Amino acid sequence: MITDLETKECHFILENNYIGHLGYISENKPYVVPITYFFDKKEDHIICYSAEGHKIQAMRKNKQISLQVGEVHSVNQWKSVLVHGDFELHFGNEARAYLHVFSLGIKHIITETEFQKVNFIREFSSKIEKDEAAFIFLIKIDSLTGKKRNQ
Repeated sequence: MITDLETKECHFILENNYIGHLGYISENKPYVVPITYFFDKKEDHIICYSAEGHKIQAMRKNKQISLQVGEVHSVNQWKSVLVHGDFELHFGNEARAYLHVFSLGIKHIITETEFQKVNFIREFSSKIEKDEAAFIFLIKIDSLTGKKRNQ
């Protein structure tokens, strides 16, 4: 049976994972791409970063985006959270502060759940070339929903 997740269950899934699927629209077409994220429960937003490219250009034009995070153990045992929110790009000191929170948060999740020690962001997130500037962005959460199936 498929049932709804309570908000606290949705938060738990977001807090204990760091890979999700970002959904955005570009030229009237939907795109879904994997992305590393950190859910800042205290501030109720999601922190991400990316190099300049298709998704940053698209999200600048259409700020409504989504993030799907799932825990799939089998066809009959899974949980999934869908976040809807707005893209918010940050620069300068503010961006560096968010990147610091992002990095520390993901390192903590990896240490606690995967029992690995990571030292650098390149060890757990997509690689950005040396010459490329990273864009730090938030997903300002408008709504979130979750479903689960357990048999």
